[in-house]
Amino acid sequence: MALRAVLWDIDDTLFDYTGSDRAGALRHLRAEGLLAAYGGEEAALTRWRAAMETEFARFLAGELGFLDHRRERARTFLGVALSDDEADAWFARYITHYEASWVLFPDSEPALTALAPLVRQAVLSNSSVANQERKLATLGIRTHFEAVLCADELGHAKPAAEAFHGACAALGLGPEEVVYVGDRLDIDALGARDAGLGAVWLDRTGAGGELPAGVRRIVSLAELPELLHGVIGFGAPSTIR
Repeated sequence: MALRAVLWDIDDTLFDYTGSDRAGALRHLRAEGLLAAYGGEEAALTRWRAAMETEFARFLAGELGFLDHRRERARTFLGVALSDDEADAWFARYITHYEASWVLFPDSEPALTALAPLVRQAVLSNSSVANQERKLATLGIRTHFEAVLCADELGHAKPAAEAFHGACAALGLGPEEVVYVGDRLDIDALGARDAGLGAVWLDRTGAGGELPAGVRRIVSLAELPELLHGVIGFGAPSTIR
């Protein structure tokens, strides 16, 4: 069956989350006078990333809401007790620096534009709808997508098949009519493949290695239109004009 839709991951696929987070965290911690207290730039960033990964995993597991996970990131990083208001204020100051650092990868807009006349496009993210809607609008690419589907509203997170199937259902398509594009081999590509979707792994870091069956690998989104056209084939054109 022909491809009818591309589902996109956002962070570190279209949007340089890692670079934006690093720049924003450094500006925030420097402004707060905390870099020396936590061992300098690299040690502080390592602690920052560990706090994010720990608390975001709890969000994905349903233990915390999105706002609560942000509060816990502040508490875990600082290692001190904070009230909700104190945690919200501290994290909000980080968000100001983080958002000032937001940037798309250079190949994102050209790939989205190239696919626009050929196939429907939507987002499937493990973040929250409100967070990703705002991000896509700020970055100027929201109009490329007919839907933004996220774990908080779907009730399931990648790599669970239910997340991918929920996104396909929202588009009115079967998994075999949809391809997923993301930067994580485990969460994105293998999750999509195991849920019955086409799977494209965007290996921006050049990790390489043996490629699992049923997964196609690209190192730049510039390769994507040709891959989808030549290997998978297109079905219905986009409904967005």
